[in-house]
Amino acid sequence: MTPKLKLTKKTHACVRLEKDGRTLVIDPGGFSEHDAVLGADAVLVTHEHPDHFDEGRLRGALEADPAVEIWTLRSVAEQLSAAFPGRVHTVGDGDTFTAAGFDVQVHGELHAVIHPDIPRITNIGFLVDGSVFHPGDALTVPGRPVETLLLPVMAPWNKISEVIDYVREVAPERAIDIHDALLTDLARPIYDRQIGGLGGTAHGRLTPGDSTDL
Repeated sequence: MTPKLKLTKKTHACVRLEKDGRTLVIDPGGFSEHDAVLGADAVLVTHEHPDHFDEGRLRGALEADPAVEIWTLRSVAEQLSAAFPGRVHTVGDGDTFTAAGFDVQVHGELHAVIHPDIPRITNIGFLVDGSVFHPGDALTVPGRPVETLLLPVMAPWNKISEVIDYVREVAPERAIDIHDALLTDLARPIYDRQIGGLGGTAHGRLTPGDSTDL
């Protein structure tokens, strides 16, 4: 029997996944809680923007626990790997690896366009245990079935029609909001109604700190 995943939402783009007593944290950036990475066995980082990557916080986690390892793309790894040899792993589109007992596939290469005048940086998404997909800051379609899509609902680089079409294209069993720290409580019912009504799949959101079994 496949172990169930427990998903805990942290503020903005950060989530914690737990299975068999081990914890995987994705994108514990500057908007997420200071304890977001506490107790993690492994950390995944999608890209270098500070709302996804807090260098000081990750250095602290690596120093506090010599067993913690990080998997990320080159632009982030270069900032950490010299100080923590063998514990910061560079990965890219098409790679697969196992982190703290979780099987991970990497999808995507570039951050979504913010504005044509702003150079695009790299960005990768992570498909965990063939089930949960975190795309980072891009609307990457992993090209395989996804049970739970972690959906970036509000960002300087997207609009709601794109978010709805992204849900339709990925066609997950469920979509759960992330990248939502900029979305006010006044706007949330609008997003819930439109994404839920037009996306074609179950849509939900968790208050930071809340958990659900997948």
